[in-house]
Amino acid sequence: MPLLRQLEFAFGSTAVAGIGDPGCLGAFQDAGVTDPGYNNVDRNLDLEETARELLRILGASKLACTIRVEWNSRLKTAAGRADYCKKLISLNPRLLEHPAEIDRTLRHELAHILAQFRAGRGRILPHGDEWRAACRDLGIADEKRCHDLPFPARARARRYLYKCPHCKCDFHRVRRIRRAVACLACCRAHNGGEFDARFRLRLVSV
Repeated sequence: MPLLRQLEFAFGSTAVAGIGDPGCLGAFQDAGVTDPGYNNVDRNLDLEETARELLRILGASKLACTIRVEWNSRLKTAAGRADYCKKLISLNPRLLEHPAEIDRTLRHELAHILAQFRAGRGRILPHGDEWRAACRDLGIADEKRCHDLPFPARARARRYLYKCPHCKCDFHRVRRIRRAVACLACCRAHNGGEFDARFRLRLVSV
């Protein structure tokens, strides 16, 4: 794939938000699983309690006090999403059409949050060794990075065409590139795999 030929360098903070300690919250208004949505009113307390109990068993009681689970109708192709800073797991309402996948998806996303909790402020890969270890502890040792549920994929036009000034290969992108991106093949061939501005991709058409 053309995108795999690119070498990207992103500049920004790598720090992860620290862990708060607001204490366990009180009871919340129950949210019906039959009426999924995006707002907090659609939190699913049954799944939330499941997540909390799993965390308590694994010795993460502090994290268990802050975790939240809700249905998010804005999710289209993703089965779920984990936000460590907010201690929030969002699930795609279409999982209701595949009830056997709800618990596994919950554990998949919980593994992301648990892995980062264990790492503290350290930076970890989204599906790296820490996540895999958390998956094993959560009973889904064979978990895959991506789901294979029949959710509709969004077709997005790749409006931007970039070209390597050296090898002349084309790179189509959905969004405009906002950072330094070079042709990986040329960087490997002529600069030991390190970024080289000579091979930085150039926008040729929109």
